[in-house]
Parts: sequence; structure tokens; C-alpha cells
Amino acid sequence: MGSFSVWHWLIVLLIVVLIFGTKKLRNIGQDLGGAVKGFKDGMKEGTTASAAEPPQQVTGQTIEGEVREKTRA
Repeated sequence: MGSFSVWHWLIVLLIVVLIFGTKKLRNIGQDLGGAVKGFKDGMKEGTTASAAEPPQQVTGQTIEGEVREKTRA
């Protein structure tokens, strides 16, 4: 039970192509490539944005009030 040879992988590839078809495999490849490219672009954008500007402090307001029950007229 050694490693698979090149012929084993070619037979597996041929079976996969026969089952799924070349068009579906091409679409899967394009979708996967687009996802990887989007992930890489997001990682680049995240590193450049965090290096360029430090996170801003959000300052809020405290509003004091009193809760009253609504009376019926």
C-alpha cells in the first residue's frame, strides 16, 4: 500500500471528468479562484488600512433622564 502513481491519479481525474463534466469543473475552478483572490485582496486591504490609520476612539454621550409611567387620561 504505497503511494499512488501518476497513472492512478490520471484514472481518478478521468473518472471525475466523466462524472461532473468539464463545464461544471471549470465553473468550480473559477468560483474557487475568485474566492481566493477576494480573500487575498481583503487581507491586503485590512493590513494597509490598519497600518495607515489607527482606530478612532468613539466618544459617547450620557443622557440622564427619569422613567415615568404613562398615565391614562
